[in-house]
Amino acid sequence: MSSTTASGAGSRIASSSASRLSLGGHMPSPALRRFAWGVLVYFIAVILWGTVTRATGAGDGCGNHWPLCNGTVMQHSPSVDTLIELSHRITSGISFFSVLGLLIWTFSATVRGHLARAFVVAAVAFTMVEAVIGALLVKLGLTAQSHSPLRPWYLALHFANTLLLVAALALTAHMLSRREGYLRRNIRLVAPLGAAAGLCVFMIVGVTGSLAALGDTLFPESSLSAALAADFSSSSGWLVRWRWTHPTIAFLASVFLIWILVRAAQRRTHWDNRGLSALVLILLATQYVLGLMDVLWLAPVWLQVIHLLGADALWAALIVLTARLTLEPKEAAERS
Repeated sequence: MSSTTASGAGSRIASSSASRLSLGGHMPSPALRRFAWGVLVYFIAVILWGTVTRATGAGDGCGNHWPLCNGTVMQHSPSVDTLIELSHRITSGISFFSVLGLLIWTFSATVRGHLARAFVVAAVAFTMVEAVIGALLVKLGLTAQSHSPLRPWYLALHFANTLLLVAALALTAHMLSRREGYLRRNIRLVAPLGAAAGLCVFMIVGVTGSLAALGDTLFPESSLSAALAADFSSSSGWLVRWRWTHPTIAFLASVFLIWILVRAAQRRTHWDNRGLSALVLILLATQYVLGLMDVLWLAPVWLQVIHLLGADALWAALIVLTARLTLEPKEAAERS
């Protein structure tokens, strides 16, 4: 009797442990989670330096050579533009090795079916696409003050890929930080089409913002009145007349954001989303203020960098909030 009881208890304990493991009881090490979030922060820093490179016209600082700079490894008496472009290339190279390290560490520290594996693979893929697009911009001469009709399209593709890369890194770090609901078989999708459509709208906001910034770089104005007149002048190029679409689409995208925040407030989920929702609201309000300052002050470089930093932070926070609402642990979804 005693042996049978002990055996039954042991079986229940083993079954309970296996159940907790399958539901998400095992977490990667804190070091891996910190590294994942650190890689995301580093990538955003690289993106911001890329904005400095574009806004200062330093994109041709290495000529049309890639990956070498001006055809050589060592630079003798380099110009300021060369130093800016070269430093951007070096930091971008480091970012590739950092995401590759994250890939290896994630696969070695997680079980099969862990969603972080899928997202970190996507992050590596987007990083490689980023490098290819950057190389094409250089080789085709679509940098500095180039007015080529190809440049806006390459820039739009470049920024769209950047947003997908940031999203993949944010989701990797988020999934590595989850205690439950990180395995494919243990999550349930909630309103995925609405979330995907809303995120696509926010990507369009980002892309129109990058084109507006390019217009500010190529066609600077001396005063606010001159800038507004150029925006609606039939004699202006389409890139200048395009600038007004960015704030307009950004305003329309707020509808999706309101939907997300209402769902976060009303729906009982596995996580307490009040803090993250408040952060998203603060970042959104900050973006509207920075956008207004951009218009009034004619988009100086330092303000463009701060505006992009806010946009990247808002995008990453929105991605995590959407994941919390859309990719729910099955047990939490059933309880709600």
